[in-house]
Amino acid sequence: MAEEIKQWEYRVQTIGSIFGTKDENIEATLDAWGEEGWEAINVYTPYGSGKITIVAKRPLSERARRMRTMP
Repeated sequence: MAEEIKQWEYRVQTIGSIFGTKDENIEATLDAWGEEGWEAINVYTPYGSGKITIVAKRPLSERARRMRTMP
């Protein structure tokens, strides 16, 4: 029996400002993404920016797959 290879879609967003990023804003972003099925796989701070970049993934939906193949 062949195992199906999962395909993923990814989302990357940088939030915050040079003055930093409040924990409440990070939590609100992650909660909203979680409701949409996204799973954070990496969170990092670009050097000296005070901001954070969140990388997330979720299984590629049929709708997203169709949109990617449209010209």
